[in-house]
Amino acid sequence: MLLSKGFEIEMYTGTPQGDIVGLSDKIVADLDGFVTEPDSRNVEYTTAPFCCYDRLLCALVRPRRELRKYLTTLGDYTILPGSTLSLGGSDRFYRSDPNNPYHSYIENTYGTKVVTASVHINVGISDPEILMRAIRLVRLEAPLYLALSASSPFLDGEATGYHSTRWGLFPKTPAHVPLFESHAHFIRWTEEQLVAGTMQNVRHLWSSVRPNGNRRPYDLNRVELRICDLMVDPVALLAVMALLEARITQLIDDPRLDPLEMSQLSSEELITLTDENEAAAARQSLDAVLRHWEDGREILARDWIGEIYQEVWAIAKARGFSCFLSPLQKLLKEGNAAQRWLKFYNQNFDTRSIIVQAIAAMAEQERELEEKLCQMLVA
Repeated sequence: MLLSKGFEIEMYTGTPQGDIVGLSDKIVADLDGFVTEPDSRNVEYTTAPFCCYDRLLCALVRPRRELRKYLTTLGDYTILPGSTLSLGGSDRFYRSDPNNPYHSYIENTYGTKVVTASVHINVGISDPEILMRAIRLVRLEAPLYLALSASSPFLDGEATGYHSTRWGLFPKTPAHVPLFESHAHFIRWTEEQLVAGTMQNVRHLWSSVRPNGNRRPYDLNRVELRICDLMVDPVALLAVMALLEARITQLIDDPRLDPLEMSQLSSEELITLTDENEAAAARQSLDAVLRHWEDGREILARDWIGEIYQEVWAIAKARGFSCFLSPLQKLLKEGNAAQRWLKFYNQNFDTRSIIVQAIAAMAEQERELEEKLCQMLVA
């Protein structure tokens, strides 16, 4: 039995020359399925929850193709890869809804640190205690998913020293989030944050992973992994999803994988460890030296991912989605988007030419995928 799963995809719009332009008001008014973010340079779409990977692939690609076609009616505009304002524009906020008080709070509190593009990965779990167990494991391994997805080495035309500038600068809120021991613990903690004002509303939990559902914190039905940079390669993104699903399935089958049971470290030590791992993965992604949550030993991010891949391969194969997991090997070998871009940067290519090439490659890949896969499925 496959778990239900889906994506929330945030993207920038702009010119083929890499300049980001805010068009979300027009897009949302004219296209179904798209919503605004606080800054107008971002637009978001959400896939419906599917168990089938083939359907999920189409749900990823088709809205982007529709958006791409629509943008040409507005002028010479396109979709941009990357998770930060790579070539400029971080000096000011472009409000999509000037009258929204929550947006005012976000702009005044965080500025353009939150004007980023990302992928939120959702996996459905109906039992709240199993969900909280999954939240614990996924939180401690979230740096691995950041390492796979990093795509923001540039900001305002310069290399920043991060592979994920987005997560390196992102204002994780509240500053301290415990390792939730139960659903009741999560409810109690959330209510306390709302009273204290450290959270403005139930959505104002900006951590690497959070429980989500129809009426948070009471009615929960999914794990939401929020740490990932924007991955514009749908095949690679599905491989990351397959790794996450297989890992959660492994935990469901064997509850002893719960860090509260398996780790030699205390809850507070685990929180410190994973915060440090997130910071390391933001800087070096797959080449980051991390500390394993089981016992604190040092391990390279790519090696840790490789170990989990080997553990869960049989699970993915038994459930029929190992073909979607296997592209992870290519990603580990060739590197993520940030590493590939920095390789060009270190060969004296300028940031604009790198982004322009990535824009063209993204469009071509979408076109090929739509022709080869989605139309075939409809037929």
